Amino acid sequence: MSIAVRTEHLTKDFRLGFWRPRLHRGLDGLTLDIPAGGVYGLLGPNGAGKSTTLKLLMDLLRPTSGRAEVLGLPAGDTRARQRIGFLPENPTFYDHLTAEELLTYFAGLFGLTRADARARAARTLDRVRLGRERRRPIRQYSKGMIQRVGLAQALVNDPELIVLDELMSGLDPVGRREVRELILELRHESRTIVFSSHILSDAESLCSAVGILSRGRLVVSGSLTELTSTQARAWEIVATMAGIGPESPFMMGAARVEEVGLGRYRFELDAGTRPEPFIAELAGAGAQLISVTPVRTTLEDVFVRAVGTHGPDEAVPRTSGVSS
Repeated sequence: MSIAVRTEHLTKDFRLGFWRPRLHRGLDGLTLDIPAGGVYGLLGPNGAGKSTTLKLLMDLLRPTSGRAEVLGLPAGDTRARQRIGFLPENPTFYDHLTAEELLTYFAGLFGLTRADARARAARTLDRVRLGRERRRPIRQYSKGMIQRVGLAQALVNDPELIVLDELMSGLDPVGRREVRELILELRHESRTIVFSSHILSDAESLCSAVGILSRGRLVVSGSLTELTSTQARAWEIVATMAGIGPESPFMMGAARVEEVGLGRYRFELDAGTRPEPFIAELAGAGAQLISVTPVRTTLEDVFVRAVGTHGPDEAVPRTSGVSS
């Protein structure tokens, strides 16, 4: 199995303040392997070190210690950069240009002729679904449209590795769905996509594996299959029926009973209890079944357990005795 991204004890300290500068550790000893050919999500609350990690991989920041390799080459090697597409969290472009002009310029930086660069720009803008707006100056674009242009510039060189920082930022629900479909297309083309996000639903629908950062440290890493359970850990049954008394057999058969509306009840069964006999008892008592839902471990459950109650202000702790 080839490795697209590898870090070993990657650490980054920031000096904050002027008169009495303090050292803050943005990333603390990150050791990570990301296999080629999948979608990897780097998750965590604000300030956890996600953007710092991606900037170190792109050589936009230099590490305090440790090392990073991208596509088998040291981070920042020009041979690797030609094979990478990168979208920063808040992209800024020459806003007097149109998207068409901007993408043609970027394509030309990779050695394409003028005609080939224009053709590549047009295909890439089609792919991110930017229509007639591509001929308007970028200064007239909404945030979501700028994000599409940013994604297009990350794809214009036909990269093997695509690194996206907060990709879904600024996109409306339709735009997010279209971008999710595009990411899945790119995965099927055997490209490697690494993106940071704090939107867990996007990660759960797209990623083959994730890493969760908290306070600059990797606290969880693995495939979604490993981290989330495909087996039900409980059952949730919702039904309508006449009032249930404290001596009702339903109170004894369910781990928990909750009235969620007039005559509507939610029953929770332990994982070891099969729902079929319980449903049969409900039907025999004249209840109308509304839903039966298996309760599984989700990525949100994993995230909350891993991150705990750490707030964004606590995500980068103070350190001492570390050289800058």
